[in-house]
Amino acid sequence: MKVVDCDVLVVGSGGAALRAAIAAKEAENGLSVLVATKGKPGKSGVTANSCSDRMAFHVTLPTTEPGGEDAWTYHADDIYRIGGKVSDKSLADVLAKKAAEAYEYLDRLGVPFVKKDGCADQFVTDGSAYARACYTGPRTAVHIEKALVQHFQTLGIGVLEYAMVVRLIHSGDRLVGAVAIDTREKDPARAAFVIRTPAIILATGGGGMIYEHNVFPGGMTGDGFAMAYEAGAELVNMEFVQIGIASTKTKFNCSGSMMRAIPRLVNSAGEEFLAQYFPTGTSAAEIANTVFLKGASWPVSYEHKTHIIDIALYKEWKAGRRTFLDYGRNPQGFSFEWLTAENQARYRREMTLDLGEALRNKTPLERLREINQPSLDWFAEYGIDLIKGDLIEVAACAQHFQGGIKINSQARTMAPGVWAAGETAGGQHGANRPGGNALLDCQVFGRIAGEDAVACVKTSKSKPPQAAELSADELLLSAAVDGVIGEITESAGRATNAVDFRRALQVLTEAGAGIVRTEAGLRDSLSKLETIKSDGFAMGEKSPAYFFENKSLLLTAEAVLRASLLRDESRGPHLRFARYEDNVPLERKEGIWEKYIVIHRDAGAMALDVREPAL
Repeated sequence: MKVVDCDVLVVGSGGAALRAAIAAKEAENGLSVLVATKGKPGKSGVTANSCSDRMAFHVTLPTTEPGGEDAWTYHADDIYRIGGKVSDKSLADVLAKKAAEAYEYLDRLGVPFVKKDGCADQFVTDGSAYARACYTGPRTAVHIEKALVQHFQTLGIGVLEYAMVVRLIHSGDRLVGAVAIDTREKDPARAAFVIRTPAIILATGGGGMIYEHNVFPGGMTGDGFAMAYEAGAELVNMEFVQIGIASTKTKFNCSGSMMRAIPRLVNSAGEEFLAQYFPTGTSAAEIANTVFLKGASWPVSYEHKTHIIDIALYKEWKAGRRTFLDYGRNPQGFSFEWLTAENQARYRREMTLDLGEALRNKTPLERLREINQPSLDWFAEYGIDLIKGDLIEVAACAQHFQGGIKINSQARTMAPGVWAAGETAGGQHGANRPGGNALLDCQVFGRIAGEDAVACVKTSKSKPPQAAELSADELLLSAAVDGVIGEITESAGRATNAVDFRRALQVLTEAGAGIVRTEAGLRDSLSKLETIKSDGFAMGEKSPAYFFENKSLLLTAEAVLRASLLRDESRGPHLRFARYEDNVPLERKEGIWEKYIVIHRDAGAMALDVREPAL
């Protein structure tokens, strides 16, 4: 049995994982820090592969309005308020208070943030009271990942590439290690190995692959959620999965200027379909203004009337019609003067070119040139030539998990010796979040997790386990490896193969917990989930890694569906409807549902509790 030893194990290689590993090593160079990743640092994971209109890093700096030493408190209040008061205010405070330090660290590493007069250029994102969003352009996340990787490589941190951690092993209240598998290996017996460690930081990203339509890179299968849950940690806010309009070909989030250019939204029949989803009598001008506002209220949110656009796209897809953004032609009859004075003023503030009134009224393409010329070049790089009239095929795509493994202010979970950071963690954001807070979250809680894990390891080294305990640990780890191998071999006779199982899971999840959620739809999806769960699946021609990814997806999907069924209101991206035919969601239940749903394992089954958030 292959055995790897380390003092701190970081699982993942995105922004949160790298920051955690760096923080751990910088806190105590003498400890061995190891990163285990299913891919390669700088190549795999969300941070290394994300792009959008102007990707934001949300931060309160000394130069940020309204100014003053307590300016961070406005940021914290925005996080809690925008989140629908279903997050831990204490975690929002940590995020906001530590934001400037996180920015300054990245700035020192050379992340090329756009600056004016030597200060970060900042703009307002979704619902924020002040301009806090820093950026480098469409690839802010990629630039952050690149800078972290370069620094990471100078510190002597170990890396296990193509290694998927699948199980956390405890002896009572003490973490003794984990079982991992080589993602390249087809033979379960050769794939499985042990990592002995007293501290694990889970930073595996979200579980976007539970959805048919998503902007996640491959491998985002909810592994951290599943491992932590099985080890005794809690999950929180799992019903709040952010979904937004994105390119199905490039996974580019079509937010900001992509919508403020007022493209024509058409289906595969060539029809402009939005009007049929708006209330009868809605004017074309009001629809155009809603499209404009969609740029600043992406992704879907009950609190923004623009959710009708997401509903329309989702229902067009359910009806078998593909949907597109057309920048070559205006919406029927469109005139720039249709926009309200406020929206026109915002448009003009974003202009980097002035092509004149005639061209501004001509096509969405000319408007996009005025406010975001680089986006034309970006899409052309990926084979979509908007200048030649190519359409952007779009769908309502899963983009970010607001919830995750419940953590405290030290990034600790309920499982001993286990920390979580980034999208894997939950409680810091509620139903919504300010745009750019996800990148910030990775840096703030990644650092906290790394430093706290090291502090705990140093304390534990002063009281090392006795020989008898170490011997028992070896037996536990060996049995765990046998258990992992056994799960795969015992599945060999199942009728369903792993690929078909995953496809069925994605279909039922998107049907029940996509944009339009109803009690009937959620119950139907849960019934289908229980059936495929009972039937199981065989690994077949796939790898042990694919097998365990499916196990993670199954648990993640069940958590999302059960939490979505329990929350019988609309809040954030969770839109509940009385009937599928309705286009107006059920109302948000103020004073009743300012609570979050916590999921934990109880006697082998998934249990849900409703709790008051921690202030």
